[in-house]
Amino acid sequence: MANSASTFVEAEHGIRPSGYRLPESTHLGRVRLQVADLDRSIAFYEKVLGLRTINRTADAARLGPHGEDREIVHLHQLSSARPVPRRGLLGLYHFAILLPNRAALGRFLAHLAEIGHYAGMSDHFVSEAIYLTDPDGLGIEVYADRPRDAWKYDERQIYMTTNHLNVDDLIAAARGEKWDGMPAGTVLGHVHLYVGDIDKAEAFYHDALGFDKVVWSYPGALFMSAGGYHHHLGTNTWARGAPPATDADARLLEWEIVVPTREDAKRAAEHVRAKGYPVKEENGEWILTDPWGTSLRLMAER
Repeated sequence: MANSASTFVEAEHGIRPSGYRLPESTHLGRVRLQVADLDRSIAFYEKVLGLRTINRTADAARLGPHGEDREIVHLHQLSSARPVPRRGLLGLYHFAILLPNRAALGRFLAHLAEIGHYAGMSDHFVSEAIYLTDPDGLGIEVYADRPRDAWKYDERQIYMTTNHLNVDDLIAAARGEKWDGMPAGTVLGHVHLYVGDIDKAEAFYHDALGFDKVVWSYPGALFMSAGGYHHHLGTNTWARGAPPATDADARLLEWEIVVPTREDAKRAAEHVRAKGYPVKEENGEWILTDPWGTSLRLMAER
């Protein structure tokens, strides 16, 4: 898997938490999103993003890549949900779908051009990324990683940039092959959150939950991961002063962190509880809530 452990954790890079540390093979599971119109959202996630509806009910749908039944996006309808305001709300900045290779990202970019759908684009050095918003204003990144042996480090930090994407070169990587949806091997790569305070985010996600810090000098942001990945979690204060998302808003309901065993999940949850944060057990999984009301689910590999 693209975000599996590497020699990063044995080297001089990053900053480990002083207490509990998430296992190196930790990865993400799915995001659960609240949307206003399920039919409208499914149309977007299928036709624009290329996800496949695994199944749906009157007010919910499970979506994943083609060729496998891995759910990476769960949609829940609340017809009265308010769209995300332009400035954003504390909570989700974007969730990021990781494609298995650069050629797939090139096919996706060509697909967006073909259907005339606007997207932002960036080269982050460790990855190439395309940015969209869904019909409710929820942020989405679709990206592909560069090989780990091409990543660089600035002293202890992973070197990341925000540069212009070489669109022509990326599309050329598709070799003229048509986009036919998110391919097998597509996963949820990371989640990026708006927070009110970086120090409080560090205390919760690094000191309590156990992510390593991997980039901490980026203006107004902190990036964290397990196993040496460039980031499973980004936090930023770029919406400082905005209120947190509420039950009345289109929003991120929760995101999942997957660890190897139930005992790993329990240990992480107990460490978070010992630091004074709310933790709730639910059917052998643990729901944690950060200082701005954003929930995550700790669970074992299935």
